[in-house]
Amino acid sequence: MQSDSRIFLFTPPFTQLNTPYPATAYLKGYFNTVDIQSEQADLGIDVILKLFSRYGLEQLFTELEGFEGELSDNIRRIFFLQDYYLETIEEVIGFLQDKNPTLAHQICTRNYLPEASRFQQLDDMDWAFGSLGIRDKARHLATLYLEDISDLIKETIDPHFGFSRYAERLSLAAVSFDPIHEALNEENSLVTDFMLEALENYINNYAPTIVCMSIPFPGNLFAGLKCGQYIKENHPHIKVVLGGGYANTELRSLAEERFFEFVDFVCLDKGEASLKLLIEHIEGKRDRSMLKRTFCFHNGTIQYIDNALERDVSHSDVGTPDYSGLPLKSYLSVIEIANPMH
Repeated sequence: MQSDSRIFLFTPPFTQLNTPYPATAYLKGYFNTVDIQSEQADLGIDVILKLFSRYGLEQLFTELEGFEGELSDNIRRIFFLQDYYLETIEEVIGFLQDKNPTLAHQICTRNYLPEASRFQQLDDMDWAFGSLGIRDKARHLATLYLEDISDLIKETIDPHFGFSRYAERLSLAAVSFDPIHEALNEENSLVTDFMLEALENYINNYAPTIVCMSIPFPGNLFAGLKCGQYIKENHPHIKVVLGGGYANTELRSLAEERFFEFVDFVCLDKGEASLKLLIEHIEGKRDRSMLKRTFCFHNGTIQYIDNALERDVSHSDVGTPDYSGLPLKSYLSVIEIANPMH
């Protein structure tokens, strides 16, 4: 029987720059086999592409004009060279997306990109890339250029920022929810503003009734809860579900009631059956007591429910991963470490 729900699956910032994290694609592939309508997004790449654009850097440098903290010499240098960053940023992003490979020669002259402290860590480039590795050498230099801008962001407007993690230190082996809760109620940064703008656009375009976020790592939890907070405040009719690797390892003994200020349900382990049964419950077709590996907050207490008679979906029935809706040609091919063995 076809579901009445519209599901929006997304991965909050940040996981990786070079490819989408596959969890939502696997779930969407399964939903296709059971007539559940779903869309998906990677908010991480959306935020990166907006932040690392001419518009994004203009917003960043405008905020820095009123920055009252003390800046290091390195950050002062980047701020002084802002015109060069504004002129080169979109060309560099296009190169890392493989849209302009001929830019590699210009980057390798070391006269094209503005350089700050990350370039002082350069390894022996000839040993690492040889005389034939012009393109990889340029990708490494372009990555250092982005990391210089990342240093600027972390030192000034958002200390939580990182290309493959966001506010990870708050979530990694956390013994108390207090630091995360306090951070979630602080004023938004430019990074979180961009993230919530992207989220709002998806909600307007897809009009979901249920939002499912995959939290694979500690560095996704803060952004995911920030998204849940936004949905609760602005779209309270939408049910928010959290799952993924972080939930499977760190939330198995979930006892923090404040967690449910930001989400409605937490699903553990293999998600296909759990989500399908949860969707039936939200649609009024299944009693709450017959859910599968699901936390919820009901009658003032956290309840863990795993009474469903249905088994997990077998591998032969999960369908084919569906990456439709993800901007596969927009990811960035970066090289953080010069050592070719890495």
